[in-house]
Amino acid sequence: MNAHRLGGALLALALTLPATAPAAGFQDVLDTPAMTSELAARGLINGLALAGQRVVGVGQRGHVVYSDDAGKSWRQAKVPVSSDLVAVSFPTPRAGWAVGHDGVVLASNDAGASWTKQLDGRAVGTMMVEYYKAQSGDEAAKWVSEAERFAAQGAENPFLDVWFADEHNGFVVGAFNLILRTTDGGKHWEPWLDRTENPQALHLYAIRGAEGEVFATGEQGLVLRLDAAAGVFRALQTPYQGTYFGVAPAKDAVIVFGLRGNAFRSTDSGRTWHKIDTGVQEGLTAAATVGDQGVILASQAGRLLVSTDGGEHFSPLKLDRAVPASAVQPLGTDAVVVAGARGVRVQTLR
Repeated sequence: MNAHRLGGALLALALTLPATAPAAGFQDVLDTPAMTSELAARGLINGLALAGQRVVGVGQRGHVVYSDDAGKSWRQAKVPVSSDLVAVSFPTPRAGWAVGHDGVVLASNDAGASWTKQLDGRAVGTMMVEYYKAQSGDEAAKWVSEAERFAAQGAENPFLDVWFADEHNGFVVGAFNLILRTTDGGKHWEPWLDRTENPQALHLYAIRGAEGEVFATGEQGLVLRLDAAAGVFRALQTPYQGTYFGVAPAKDAVIVFGLRGNAFRSTDSGRTWHKIDTGVQEGLTAAATVGDQGVILASQAGRLLVSTDGGEHFSPLKLDRAVPASAVQPLGTDAVVVAGARGVRVQTLR
């Protein structure tokens, strides 16, 4: 793996290789609950979501923080692991999932106040080997071999995003084409490595529902759209061959965004794409919808770009200070929570 293929700073954060040998007294982060810290909301927060009116953020060392007063104050959740967490999804006000390093998948049924572990990287490979060994067909041996490779690596590979359509149906995606689906709220997970048009096993950075479809994005211009009838993620052609860090729904459209300020918008489910003039050169790392027509994009340099026409045009938001952003979450139409290396803060949009 080289720095270019890992997509720069974003995945350098997410793909941390384990130590070659555990030190004396080593305790696996997957068996170590997150430590309570008064500074949790000021440390690295990678992902944000709304659980009803509650804002939930996930970050380093298993820290999960939440706010019930629009970001004025934050409390820390009970988390059974101290792995770095990178993404979170709440399809209902109470049911949520978070994912991150070491192949960890966490679930909450109390709006993010406490979490349980559903899956980790020690079990992912074994589960995939068992699944593909039970399959038949010409390519079964190929996928058994791929699953065995994941199993041999243990908890090395992270999940990089999670998205649930409802409290039962969801996907998690990650490094080297790692993708799992659940239809029962995470009680069971089904490998979908064989159901993506991703022959190079490129990293999958994001997955979201948009325009009535499900899209995933990754390295080297990879954009996938779920063919629900066939149960396969089909590759789409886009004008850019660099990394796409994310995908966002917009009014009657879908937006993909990534390195060097590149963003593209489609109004026909990804068949054609129109380049968005973002006016920035740094990587775009996060996005969110605001109201019916609004979209906000955030960059590695901390700039916020706002659209009021469904993502066709963006203008920079005037900021008192720019802080590198990894996630954004609107609070109504007047403010947004911005998360990153310096924790969480609230930024007004007017």
